[in-house]
Amino acid sequence: MPISVGSQAPDFTLKTKTAEGFVDVTLSSNYSKKNTLLLFVPGAFTGPCTDELCGIASGQFLKTDDSTQVYGISVDGPLSQEAWAKASGITTTLLSDFGKKVIHDYGVVLPDFLGTNGEAAARAAFVVDKAGIVRYAEQTVTPRDMPNWDAIRECLSSL
Repeated sequence: MPISVGSQAPDFTLKTKTAEGFVDVTLSSNYSKKNTLLLFVPGAFTGPCTDELCGIASGQFLKTDDSTQVYGISVDGPLSQEAWAKASGITTTLLSDFGKKVIHDYGVVLPDFLGTNGEAAARAAFVVDKAGIVRYAEQTVTPRDMPNWDAIRECLSSL
């Protein structure tokens, strides 16, 4: 069960791969500066995940501005995420929860991903405000379902 609206967002530091190398990204570094949209996705190079993150990059699902930082989070390693982003045109910052701690902290574990008996991130979205409070929380019914973009836009516009 995902963490609830009104709760303090569990802080984390995760890796991303940039042209400069591996970089640590800490959620709380956005506090007092930006709202944050966390998009948990099950796996790199999968159709729905690619559609979701490419839809963010193109503005199809959500148009963001300088007041919102968007992160895509999966349990894939940062090198796989980098290859996926390059191959698919994903410009959203992808964060690697390779150790699977953050999916557990947020309560969005997808057990037995693709029949592999391994855990992945369930498809989920969280809006975290500048104070670190969760203002929107959603885990989709199935990994193929997209988040409720209308509700996410409404939440972000109210902050």
